[in-house]
Amino acid sequence: MKKRIVLLTLALTAILSLTSCGGNSGNASPAEKPAASAGSETPKPADEAPKSAEAEKEVPETSVIRWNYGTSGNVLVTIAEEKGYFEEEGLTIEFVSATANADAMALLATGKTDVVSNSGTSNPLQQIASGVDLTVFGGHMVDGSMPVVAKKGTKWNGVEDLIGKKFACNPSYFAFTGAVMDLGYEDPLSAVEWVVYTNYNDALAAVVRDEVDYALQGTGQNYAVKNMDEVDIVAYQGDVMPNYSCCRLVTQTSFIEENPITVKHLMKALIRAQQYYEANKEEAITLQAENIGTSEEYVAAYMLNDNYVVNPDPLKNPVIRAWDILDKTGFLSEKAKNIDIRDHINTELYKAALDEVIAEHGDEDPEFYKDLLAFYEENNS
Repeated sequence: MKKRIVLLTLALTAILSLTSCGGNSGNASPAEKPAASAGSETPKPADEAPKSAEAEKEVPETSVIRWNYGTSGNVLVTIAEEKGYFEEEGLTIEFVSATANADAMALLATGKTDVVSNSGTSNPLQQIASGVDLTVFGGHMVDGSMPVVAKKGTKWNGVEDLIGKKFACNPSYFAFTGAVMDLGYEDPLSAVEWVVYTNYNDALAAVVRDEVDYALQGTGQNYAVKNMDEVDIVAYQGDVMPNYSCCRLVTQTSFIEENPITVKHLMKALIRAQQYYEANKEEAITLQAENIGTSEEYVAAYMLNDNYVVNPDPLKNPVIRAWDILDKTGFLSEKAKNIDIRDHINTELYKAALDEVIAEHGDEDPEFYKDLLAFYEENNS
């Protein structure tokens, strides 16, 4: 079977170490204990005196985080900024623009941004496999509401319908190749005719022209395809592989090593933002539409879909699964054989943040935080 696969490779540049400044305040020496007078209570030494909440609060090593979250935005960042969660944690987010996933990863590799959140899972893992020292420490979308479209009236029975068909999708999208392998096909690249286009609009046009049988579309394409007469949405990527991890929060490993308090406080703000998002989705649609400069109808087309799932959890187990699939299908560098991907996933700071948020705000929504803990145990243990 003829395969048309266009593989995009990133030119990797040397990593520039990130530096940050921060300090720890030392404790003053205890005051000398005065003699007790008759009938008076013995005073406590100065070092035993109650500390104010402000004195107890940790100070982030750096207060400004340079962040790329793509043109589609990040609803958790939007909420955390709007509701003041970042400010409460002593943080300011500085948006760094990039026109494509490859550009965002290049900015991260060269130290021009601190965090990338909308560049998928394959891109960061391929960078790590090539020798770039990155760490996955959290998440954005778990399921990105990415629709699979076909000509109007096409029936969908499952991923088996892709076998032997032309599918406009880059096979580095591991949810599909992994699902094909789960059917028993050792070589998913031969089982399906993968056709790669430079953008989703071209892939969509190919379906309309009968050049391909199916096409994967991006999150932001939901509004367009739902309003087209020529095509149907037959499935979503999350139907093919639940919790496939979609977009991870990624940074240079050195940034985490130098700024652990900053990262923990960042995760606390995002966890609180998710709680607010789950309880106020209609308002979240309005906020996100304003943030990315589009209509509420456009945002609602994907955000109100059951296949749109956001969660700042690192998803250690799904990331390891993605790494294994990419390795088996040849989308990782040979250097990957000498890399343990577990060394590039940090779950400790997210869990510490979650524990602190539950202690501070858990009584505001006990059921939500109970579910969040269960989700963490399921995906990271």
